[in-house]
Amino acid sequence: MTTRAPRRSALALTGAAIGGALVLAAPLAASAHVHVHADGAAAGATSRLDFTFSHGCDGAATTALVFDIPDAVDNATPIVDGAWTIDRELGENGVPTRITYTAVTPVEDGLSATVAFDALFSSDAGGTDVAFPVVQQCGTAETAWSEIAEDGQDPDELESPAPLVAVGAASETGSSDHGEDHGDAAADAEPAAATAPAADATATWLAGGALVLGAAALVVALLNRRRV
Repeated sequence: MTTRAPRRSALALTGAAIGGALVLAAPLAASAHVHVHADGAAAGATSRLDFTFSHGCDGAATTALVFDIPDAVDNATPIVDGAWTIDRELGENGVPTRITYTAVTPVEDGLSATVAFDALFSSDAGGTDVAFPVVQQCGTAETAWSEIAEDGQDPDELESPAPLVAVGAASETGSSDHGEDHGDAAADAEPAAATAPAADATATWLAGGALVLGAAALVVALLNRRRV
């Protein structure tokens, strides 16, 4: 009896620790992306794109974000923000092909930050998902958020998904990937909203399941300690 009780207690505490780790890990996995908020993304129209992140490169502080402007965007106008300096590489037509945001002060891991630009989507971009590849630089380290799911591929399998904006037809308006209400027209055009990777929803379910496992492990631990 005296030997089994400590073992049971140790196993229960181990289970509680594992459950707690899962509870913490799932939300962190959900936030480890560069998310995009698109306000009224539609073909032939200009939309404000806000790109937000709250993580570094394996814990290292973020020093810059480098965006390659996709062909489906006819023009891109960076939004001035005192937290970033902005550099542009222009094509022959004077339209930016790459935009680099360099942090005035490196953004520490765990802090949320946003950069933005106005994107004019081409008239034939309606009904498509437009990817915005971005390289997150952290001093000597970097992460390329550029993966795009192929036909039939589960987006959850992507380790470094590119931010995607679902562009509606010219007569439609979109909303954000957070589901904010931008009026009746935006609500009617919900399919044209910019969406975060499907992995976020999965991570949310994982967080809920981990919370249940952690609670169950804690109950078992308390019961075993009473038996001792």
